[in-house]
Amino acid sequence: MTTYALLGAVEHGLMFSLMALGVFLTFRALDFPDLSVDGSFPMGAAVCAVCITKGINPYAAVVAGGFAGAGLGFVTAFLNTKLKILNLLAGILTMIASYSVILRIMGMPNLPLLGYDTIFTPIENLGFSPQIAAIIFSACAAVLAGLFLIWFFHTDMGLALRATGDNMKMVRAQGISTDRMIFIGVSFSNGLVGLCGAIAAQSLGFSDVNMGIGTVVAGLASVIVGEAVLSSRSVLRAVIGVILGSMIYRMAIAYALSFQIGDFRFSPGDLNMITAVIVVAALTFPGMRRKVGVGK
Repeated sequence: MTTYALLGAVEHGLMFSLMALGVFLTFRALDFPDLSVDGSFPMGAAVCAVCITKGINPYAAVVAGGFAGAGLGFVTAFLNTKLKILNLLAGILTMIASYSVILRIMGMPNLPLLGYDTIFTPIENLGFSPQIAAIIFSACAAVLAGLFLIWFFHTDMGLALRATGDNMKMVRAQGISTDRMIFIGVSFSNGLVGLCGAIAAQSLGFSDVNMGIGTVVAGLASVIVGEAVLSSRSVLRAVIGVILGSMIYRMAIAYALSFQIGDFRFSPGDLNMITAVIVVAALTFPGMRRKVGVGK
């Protein structure tokens, strides 16, 4: 693997750790299988791209993308809590509908951002290359998001949200509104994914209606890899594990795509298969580690 590919894996690992933290919030903390993140990622990118092309500040455009993603999460929570639609199906319905909304927002399937200032431009003006600038910004964003999540999970609302994921009946018996916790958790999760989409659009230089395909799978892979590497015995370890898992996952993908034996090498079309293998390995690793420990 070349140095350029390694730096690219670090860049994407840090950048997409925001998305992985959002997936961790719903799938692990809230125990809510939310597939609407496949729609909130391109939604955040689309809103951000349109804002930038309209002359809005790139940082404000990122915030707008985050709110757009949170809006999709709100819709999913509404379908689940108020209309009593199964959480899995509610996420799928929101995801499907989001593509039509994204096309309406952008007016076209793909919206380029070449020639516009981005959130990385001030860092690039200091003399850094675009790739290093993206790594610096993504690292700062990942650290800030991780610290905020750690703080949030230790607040009364965060503890109530985690309790809702552990035992919803017990939480209701304590007088806590589980519907409210679902609204907060799913909206917050999709907001993080929307932020990630907005940052990714500026890094890639375009927004595309299909750029969210496989987002939830990549997020889950990052969460599972992180849990395999760093067991989630505490909130701090869990959050750090998600960020590390995102980086390890992207490095594994980069290594697999650069791997070659003779005339055989993987192509981008093999990405889904590679992801499946990584997830299977991460899921079986803890059990194998325990067996080795017992054997010793």
